Amino acid sequence: MATTRLRNDAYNDYSSTDSSPTEEISAINNFPSRSGQYERIGEHSSSSTTWFQTLIHLLKGNIGTGLLGLPLAVKNAGIVLGPLSLVVMGIIAVHCMDLLVKCANHICQRNQRPFVDYGDAVMCGMEYAPSHWLRTNAIWGRRMVGFFLILTQLGFCCVYFVFLADNVKQVVEAANATTNDCSSNVTVILMESMDSRLYILSFLPFLILLVFIKNLRYLSVFSLLANVAMLGSVVMIYQYIGRDIPDPSHLSYAASWKTYPLFFGTAIFAFEGIGVILPLENKMKIPHQFPIVLYVGMAIVTVLYISMGTLGYLRFGSMIQASITLNLPNCWLYQSVKLLYCFGIFITFALQFYVAAEIIVPTATLRVSDRWALLVDLSVRAALVCITCVLAILIPRLDIVISLVGSVSSSALALIIPPLLEIVTYYSEGLSRWIIAKDVFISLVGFLGFVFGTYVTLWELIAPESHPGHINSTLYVVQ
Repeated sequence: MATTRLRNDAYNDYSSTDSSPTEEISAINNFPSRSGQYERIGEHSSSSTTWFQTLIHLLKGNIGTGLLGLPLAVKNAGIVLGPLSLVVMGIIAVHCMDLLVKCANHICQRNQRPFVDYGDAVMCGMEYAPSHWLRTNAIWGRRMVGFFLILTQLGFCCVYFVFLADNVKQVVEAANATTNDCSSNVTVILMESMDSRLYILSFLPFLILLVFIKNLRYLSVFSLLANVAMLGSVVMIYQYIGRDIPDPSHLSYAASWKTYPLFFGTAIFAFEGIGVILPLENKMKIPHQFPIVLYVGMAIVTVLYISMGTLGYLRFGSMIQASITLNLPNCWLYQSVKLLYCFGIFITFALQFYVAAEIIVPTATLRVSDRWALLVDLSVRAALVCITCVLAILIPRLDIVISLVGSVSSSALALIIPPLLEIVTYYSEGLSRWIIAKDVFISLVGFLGFVFGTYVTLWELIAPESHPGHINSTLYVVQ
């Protein structure tokens, strides 16, 4: 059975991917059920993506600063429990992404709608829920998704502030000891510079100017360079941590239960690419290929996460820091890795910010006359950047920021909502008890991660325990 699924230019459910905001989604598609044949009507091949292009976008949307924080996450879980938990979390995250696509397709067919974004899918699903209260308050489903999406994207921006500050601070402080000899395993900080909060503040005016660029096509060249820089940096990190691995017998197989919620927050932060799924699937030239692309892409991402987390922890042991870049030695090669990744993160800030701005800014500008629209637009953008800057200054620890964002918002979007969406979408058509039990279990896991992850992260923020990333020392030894 085939139904028509349209696209139009108003489709703005962009995700955390670097590329989706800059690409227009338009033209007309014939989008039948998953089991049917897919046919395009009236669409030029240049306006849709191939399976390979979709795979690249999927990888870009799931690989960022969270990757560099996974070695510390593995430490918080244990050298055996950590990788096993990443495998389980990867399987659940991919399953939730698949549920979102399946529910969105079903809603499009049932309601004869041209498309649905994440918020639309939740709202339309609630309209067919068995509960009268859910049906009458379906609009709050869309608002809830929008709230968590804004929270996630601005949380990413907070992480970027702290990441930039920490890495640039270390490069500056180690500048006098930086050499061309990369054989040394010691990072020496000879010159104590200003506090990391001042580094965060110093980036504020530059990032405000960056987000004033409303047409992201002007940043397309820089975005490409940023992606190349980050890819090169990741390759250099792998070649360093993959050699001279010390004896791992002293590492604990499973860490304390008190630190496991910190692992959960960081891991789900890394896996939170669910916002990119519907835009990518909607833009594919042959949509029925998307499940294969999803499974292959997320398998690559999961292998990358497990290898980076495990090798990083094996290489640096208890001295692993919030970002593995902070453990790299004092030679210009690896200092350049930090600076290249910082360049990539700086450009990515505008792309992540774009998602939240596209939701918030129009609401503000519609309340004023055209005469003041531009001023209000720029003022709201500047205010949002200032808010993320203030939050980063209040929580200047990279590991805590990542875990907090992951626990609070990423767990809701990636784990809690999709299984519940399957229940409300298909309940009236009949669902087996096993499927309902499975969905409730996944949502419960996400909810428990949300509660305990948030609690432990906030407790660590209030009463921090000593850890390598928070030691005020003039000598950082790289094992």
